[in-house]
Amino acid sequence: QVQLVEHGGGLVQPGGFLQLSCIASGFDFSSTSMSWFRQAPGKKRQWVSVITSSGGRTIYIDSMEGRFTTARDNAENTVYLYVNNLKPEDTAVYYCHCRLGEKDYWGQGTQVTVSS
Repeated sequence: QVQLVEHGGGLVQPGGFLQLSCIASGFDFSSTSMSWFRQAPGKKRQWVSVITSSGGRTIYIDSMEGRFTTARDNAENTVYLYVNNLKPEDTAVYYCHCRLGEKDYWGQGTQVTVSS
């Protein structure tokens, strides 16, 4: 079955850097676009970025472009989200996501807390 497992969350100081990873299984990863979302406390889940199946194109929500970078390694079935200059407002649960046919799949999420 389809599985998405995120890693890399934790407590980070403002201004710091974070690498999140999502390991995928159960589907043709190298043919699938992958997305990252996040959900801050008390807020709706928010789309962050998408990367095409080959990794040749990435798109980010405007407010995050420049601090967020998405990459993938199709040989390792892994998608990454790199975040620099972290801010307290980046505190959220981060999810990786893919859509296969008409169905959405989500990982369990990884908590990122930005605080001094």
